[in-house]
Amino acid sequence: MNPKVVVSMRGITKRFPGVLALDHVDFEVLEGEIHGLLGENGAGKTTLMNILYGLYQADRGEIYVYGRRVKLRSPKDALALGVGMVHQHLTLIPNFTVVENIILGLKSPKHPFLDIEGARRRIIEISRKYGLEIDPDVKIRNLPVGVQQRVEILKVLYRGARILILDEPTAVLTPQEVEALFKSLKDMVRKGLTIIFVTHHIPEVFRVCDRVTILRRGRKVATLHVGSTNPRELARLMVGRDIVFDVERKATARRRCVLAIKGLHTVDDRKALHVRIGSLELYEGEILGIAGVSGNGQKEFVESLLGIRRVISGKILVDSTDLTSKHYREVIEKYVCVVPEDRLKEGILPTLTVAENLVAGLHKSHPFSSRRLLNHREILKFAQKLISEFSIKTPSERVPVKVLSGGNIQKVVVARALAKAFANMCRVIIAYHPTRGLDIAATDYVHRKLIELRNSGKAILLVSEDLEEIFKLSDRIAVMFRGEVVGVIPREKANVKDVGLLMTGVRRIS
Repeated sequence: MNPKVVVSMRGITKRFPGVLALDHVDFEVLEGEIHGLLGENGAGKTTLMNILYGLYQADRGEIYVYGRRVKLRSPKDALALGVGMVHQHLTLIPNFTVVENIILGLKSPKHPFLDIEGARRRIIEISRKYGLEIDPDVKIRNLPVGVQQRVEILKVLYRGARILILDEPTAVLTPQEVEALFKSLKDMVRKGLTIIFVTHHIPEVFRVCDRVTILRRGRKVATLHVGSTNPRELARLMVGRDIVFDVERKATARRRCVLAIKGLHTVDDRKALHVRIGSLELYEGEILGIAGVSGNGQKEFVESLLGIRRVISGKILVDSTDLTSKHYREVIEKYVCVVPEDRLKEGILPTLTVAENLVAGLHKSHPFSSRRLLNHREILKFAQKLISEFSIKTPSERVPVKVLSGGNIQKVVVARALAKAFANMCRVIIAYHPTRGLDIAATDYVHRKLIELRNSGKAILLVSEDLEEIFKLSDRIAVMFRGEVVGVIPREKANVKDVGLLMTGVRRIS
């Protein structure tokens, strides 16, 4: 028996000022499948799904849901047809409970009074049915990101969704949370749901999807059964060329120490987690990978290096200069180039243009300024160069950076930091999740640039929850657990099993 087509989008075209985002795209989803939607940042994936969810309206084309042609003018229209969407960036209210977030905006059956108890029972029923169990009364701020995402999924299921769109759902998750999500998705499909899984990570397609549709530059390239393809073919379809996954690493003898941590002690915002690092060194021509499950002190450690978080005791030395009590501005202007953890809060100035964001931190130096006057011609030329090198999808270098997709904002942040490093304006590079949200081609490019910097003698601190990235780039791997470095292993002696045991606190290397 042929599976039933539940979504059919035909000839979808969408233009934005200066950009043809979608060019006559056809997209079809079968009932009871997990259908991957794969493409680079800016390929049109999210735009296509925003049209299916009613957030955008197509300029041309037709949409059929369960065989009926529909007009989707808002998410309310989509939800009425059983189509729900969970966005890449979570939209929950931290001080509200799970149940309060889920019923927010819905009319109560006991209007004008709330029916919290009835909502609680229904949430428990739905969560048990689909393997998404959660305490309805806990506040969002007390939940890890993976569980918060579960709340977002429950929110659309509570509203009757049978077709679930997940936009880059693993972008903010730890490896353990990704595994739990994939298990839940397979359970949900077995119990009658249909899932559209939007991603740019090829390995995820093979782990969870039945079929995959590839978009490139706003056009559909192919729809394939996952079992009949391979990673290299998908990479070629995504970017239009073969991707070489190996990076050339020059052998380097251990050189002098650039960054030295001695007896560092700091705490998190609630003073619940104490970060204590007795001794840690970073050398010239080295990438030191910091591995660990999210929330084990990586953020507090990096913030103390940057002068953002107060150090209770200990020393941070760069080339024997004590940075322990220096202000953040001085640290990043003279000593450290940083790709920050949160690209939206810490990485960009949203109302400034793409060009202005790309040159931020370099704008006081030649040739971008002279006698305190900005040289706009040089700034635009520099921005155009980085936009081309990093394949930043933008209508223009003059548009506000906030209009870009999340992956392209990450490219802006990474491009700026690496440009500063190549200009020899820092001694240490801190790359905190440098490729989070980036597609395969951009990830490959960033990895090559980091290796190039390492080969030229730069000292790089790589903080990542992606073990594949840690193993690919690092010369040594330092593992953090509950605020401490529980082991430092040379890459050639490390394996995933041992690092995993260190990450969970089962092992410790003295």
